[in-house]
Amino acid sequence: MPTSIHPQTRIGHIHLKVADLERAMAFYHGVLGFEITQRYGKQAAFLSAGGYHHHIGLNTWESLGGSPPPPGATGLYHTAILYPDRASLADALRRVLAAGIPLDGASDHGVSEALYLRDPDDNGVELYRDRPESEWPRKNDGTLDMYSRPLDLQALLAS
Repeated sequence: MPTSIHPQTRIGHIHLKVADLERAMAFYHGVLGFEITQRYGKQAAFLSAGGYHHHIGLNTWESLGGSPPPPGATGLYHTAILYPDRASLADALRRVLAAGIPLDGASDHGVSEALYLRDPDDNGVELYRDRPESEWPRKNDGTLDMYSRPLDLQALLAS
């Protein structure tokens, strides 16, 4: 019988195939604000928050000029970027709106608040913040009571 994975295990980074490196960097660096930590010419770049070696890798090694996968194909559903607090998520929303990037959705899940959008290569992107565990909704038996309700964007922007 398999044992559980260590509870402090985390996903460290994501590496995306993109069609146009400059366009992808304009989104992840220019709009979302990730710092460029390293660049490999015109083929790849690595970006991070807070000085980490990289949270996001972007490359055109197999995808230069390519198109997104068609509907019905397997692949990445979305990348989820966790913000430390509500004010930081509100700042991300302001950046996205200022860049004219449409939202696919915005949800309150009880345990988190999330914004959904697409990057320039049509990859799904979730920008979210977790509520403190003490605020998570729970059923009478103590299990989580997660849900999906519309997120009040005006209230978020006022944060």
